Amino acid sequence: MTAAARCSITVLAGLAAAPAHAHLVETGFGAFYDGLAHVAVTPADLLVVVAVALLAGQRGSRAARLALFALPLAWLAGGIVGARWQGLVAWPLWTTLTFAMAGALVAANAKLRDAGVAVLAVVAGLLHGLVNGATMAPGGATPLALAGAVTAVFCATAILAAEVSALPAGWPRIAVRVAGSWIAAAGLLMVGWLLRA
Repeated sequence: MTAAARCSITVLAGLAAAPAHAHLVETGFGAFYDGLAHVAVTPADLLVVVAVALLAGQRGSRAARLALFALPLAWLAGGIVGARWQGLVAWPLWTTLTFAMAGALVAANAKLRDAGVAVLAVVAGLLHGLVNGATMAPGGATPLALAGAVTAVFCATAILAAEVSALPAGWPRIAVRVAGSWIAAAGLLMVGWLLRA
């Protein structure tokens, strides 16, 4: 196939493509499952949930229980506010900084108090929920989509924090810190990319 034929096919495919919905994942199973999938395919959201859950698990079962409820409830509150005031959507630097900072705290095995972990979970949940609500609503998402996203946050936090809090000392705990360093590194790369743009 010649280059001209490939170019023509590409242009025709682009013209025939259906409109894209940038921030709303459509699974075909309904709004609730769209919200569940949204967290899994949005890197900043997924990484902040993983980082907060890892940090809470490192700090023990009490911190894990606090984060388990603080993160999803704050996410829900932020989502409700964001859906109401959609002009608050353009905060990619702040959402990136939250998961980068949480990842750095995991990598450093920061000795935060339980309340400090809860505060981090609330701040991250409010910020990411705010952006979720502000970006899901214009795409036609219903409140069920936000409920799906909050459910995904709750389940992921519960599973990860419980697993990490039960890990023995030694290389499993080191692996958690390595995961935190990768999350922090991804955040730093993203911050650099955002500042360059």
